[in-house]
Amino acid sequence: MGFNSNDARFMARAIQLARKGWFTTRSNPRVGCVLVKTINNELQIIGEGWHQKPGLAHAEVNAINAAQANGHDTSGATAYVTLEPCSHVGKTPPCAQGLIDAGVSKVICAMTDPNPQVSGRGIDMLRESEVLVECGLMEQEALDLNAGFVKRMTTGLPRVTAKAAISLDGRTAMASGESQWITGPEARADVQRLRAQSGAVITGSGTVMFDDPSMNVRDEAIIPDPYFEQPVRVVVDSKHQVNPSAKIFKGQGQCWLVSGTKRESDSFSHNVSLQNLEACDSGYVNLERLLRRLAEDGVNDVLIEAGSELLGAFLIKGLVDELQVFMAPKLLGNTAKAMAKLPLDSMSQAINLELRDVRQIGKDLKLTYNRVD
Repeated sequence: MGFNSNDARFMARAIQLARKGWFTTRSNPRVGCVLVKTINNELQIIGEGWHQKPGLAHAEVNAINAAQANGHDTSGATAYVTLEPCSHVGKTPPCAQGLIDAGVSKVICAMTDPNPQVSGRGIDMLRESEVLVECGLMEQEALDLNAGFVKRMTTGLPRVTAKAAISLDGRTAMASGESQWITGPEARADVQRLRAQSGAVITGSGTVMFDDPSMNVRDEAIIPDPYFEQPVRVVVDSKHQVNPSAKIFKGQGQCWLVSGTKRESDSFSHNVSLQNLEACDSGYVNLERLLRRLAEDGVNDVLIEAGSELLGAFLIKGLVDELQVFMAPKLLGNTAKAMAKLPLDSMSQAINLELRDVRQIGKDLKLTYNRVD
């Protein structure tokens, strides 16, 4: 197996196409496809496609349709796909069969399907029809497209990103609970995009009661997309404290109100689902079970926007994959609240993180950390 510069160029284009579905693919992976054929002794792209939304055509089918709509014969073409073509019938027909029917002679995919129940079957289907298949070109870039999907398929858990806005002295709110606004408008706009790419946003009852946030996506560059849907807004409310009139329960999109004990109420709006999950010994919501329940519902990526207690609980339990910290050039003082409530007593208990990225956003500093296992 050997890839050349043209292969890399066409796969890079397929990855670029896949990113067009960054905010809309939700429970499905982000996938791009490019069809290439030699015309007049020159390699040319004859069709492009990407997956836009669950239930709609996959990237391969869109690329085939685009090529045929432009009058191109797809027989003998090479398909560059960011993910192994599917082999099963779901909401749409199998893409591997679609490529076979289109007469494609070669398929280069960046990575195999991470679902252990289907991984490799699409490749086998193609090879059984004498289609040449090569895999592994720009694999890391393809993995980065779908880190949440990969984790859900292999572990049964979504990928979890926690966001925190802090002052230079590591504080997130004044002693009174006041926290709006620590960071500037540019950082808040970046958080809007974080929300938009997430299948669910988790917060706690304390945040809802103190700040009364909407926790929805309001970015005018994103919400006009006809395929965009608001992420599920999840409120962890172990003590049944939140008021049904809170802003987070209003507007479009689903809401989950999660408790560790049964809650009976008909005072919440129709879009609010009361979730009674198994409680830990302390009576609080079992956070790992919550994440597994979200994964079962098709959520690949979760964003945590919560106060120090809930954020600390997720961190202590090792449930956070990535921590994004927005640091403002402000000092809030020693009586202000810390970023996360972490009852640690010794250096050996410290939670180790690896700095992955640093950038300035407006007047604030954005620090991105990965968990170190």
